[in-house]
Amino acid sequence: MRRLLDARTGGLLALALIIALLPLILPNKFYYDVAIKTALNALVCVGLNLLIGYAGQISLGHAGFFALGGYASAVLTARYQWNGFAAMAVGMAGVGLLAFIVARPILRLRGHYLAMATLGLGIIIAIVLNREIPITGGPDGMTVPALRLGEWRLIGTTTWYWISGGVLLIAVWLALNLIDSGVGRALRALHGSEVAAETVGIDTTRYKVLIFVISAVFASLAGSLFAHAERFITPTEAGFMRSIEFVTMVVLGGMASTYGAVVGAAILTVLPQLLTKLHDYEHLAFGAVLILVMIFMPKGLVPTLQNRLRHLVGGQPR
Repeated sequence: MRRLLDARTGGLLALALIIALLPLILPNKFYYDVAIKTALNALVCVGLNLLIGYAGQISLGHAGFFALGGYASAVLTARYQWNGFAAMAVGMAGVGLLAFIVARPILRLRGHYLAMATLGLGIIIAIVLNREIPITGGPDGMTVPALRLGEWRLIGTTTWYWISGGVLLIAVWLALNLIDSGVGRALRALHGSEVAAETVGIDTTRYKVLIFVISAVFASLAGSLFAHAERFITPTEAGFMRSIEFVTMVVLGGMASTYGAVVGAAILTVLPQLLTKLHDYEHLAFGAVLILVMIFMPKGLVPTLQNRLRHLVGGQPR
């Protein structure tokens, strides 16, 4: 039982089983589309959780990185006839470089100053995407060509369900490996006390920049996949509220929990679809759910439930 509760074994197996069996209960294309968006949101949140949950660095601008990845794929494939995978790789490299350039000055800040700086970065990206109409299509957005693998066009909700699910599974595996490595231990020390971490010889600036770049690349990859899956993208994907959604997903599921990021993304992607039947009370019910979870599970859903389950099987809650 303890081994089944281990993140590297039981957790990955459970996620793989959910991805494999979920199509059995998905009745139509609409639900497949929701599942694809859930997986791609979770991909962003897995990277963002490394930054917020493990390194303790807030970011309110990750929607900008998400949109940049999407537009890199859209512009390079639609306007310059690039191969989709090459465009995706260039987008990830470009977003990673941008994150590296801005990380050092931004990550010198702390607390709400850091939040405001990352918010400003996201706003700048959104403004550029809206204003550069000849390139991005402006507020109306632009159509994105289908992703091609040789002569095979990757289209259809079923195809993109398996692509997004597979990429999410790989991303979770990579995140778990990073957390268990020396980098992960350095991040946890940094989160606990930056001064103490520096005292024992940890280069805190280096690790903050590294994890900021990694989380930005995760967001860029998700944005590129989103653009090709939806075959359309608009600058609203870089908006402030989109960044808030990503942060809320991480907090709801449980910070410093990779699976918490996935669960939080799933809940906040699916729940609005379920609450549409409430019409005028949709946002009221949505807010009430978030408030109740934060009151009774302040550490987030997954860490709270995991600790209670460990306690039931004879372990001690952490």
